[in-house]
Amino acid sequence: MRLSLFTDYSLRVLMFAALKEGVAFSLSDVAAAYGISRHHLVKVVNQLAKLGYLGTKRGRNGGIGLGMKADDIRIGMVVRRTENSTSVVECFDPKTNTCPLNGVCRLKGVLGEAALAFYNTLDRYTLADLVAGPDHQRMQELLLTPSAA
Repeated sequence: MRLSLFTDYSLRVLMFAALKEGVAFSLSDVAAAYGISRHHLVKVVNQLAKLGYLGTKRGRNGGIGLGMKADDIRIGMVVRRTENSTSVVECFDPKTNTCPLNGVCRLKGVLGEAALAFYNTLDRYTLADLVAGPDHQRMQELLLTPSAA
C-alpha cells in the first residue's frame, strides 16, 4: 500500500512535534528540518489542527505544538484520517466500481485482508512509539539542530 505525500508529511510533522517535547515551533522550522516546501506543509498543519492532533497559536508567543499526548495518537488512525481513500483498488468502492468480476473475484478479499493487516499493524503504534527508544536523541539532533538540517 502506498501512502499519499499528504499522509507522509502529516506523520513527519507529528514526529517533529513530538520530538520538540512541548516547545512551540513554526512551519518554517519543520520545512527546514525536512527540506519540504513550507507551502506544502500549510495544508498539512491546518488539517492536523482541525483533527486535534496539533494545536496552533498565532502571534508573538505563538507557534505549533501537539494538541494531545503523543501516547494518545495512534498511527493507524492518523493514516485513516489523512488519506483521501483507504480503498486499495477500485472495486472496494461501490460508487466507482466498474469491474465486471465484482462479486466473484477472490482478489478483492485477498487485498481486503492485506489492507486490514496493514492498518492493524499501524494501530499497534502510537506517535510516542515512533520517537522513543535508543534513537530518540539522534532524531532530535537530525531534525532540531539547525546545522544538522
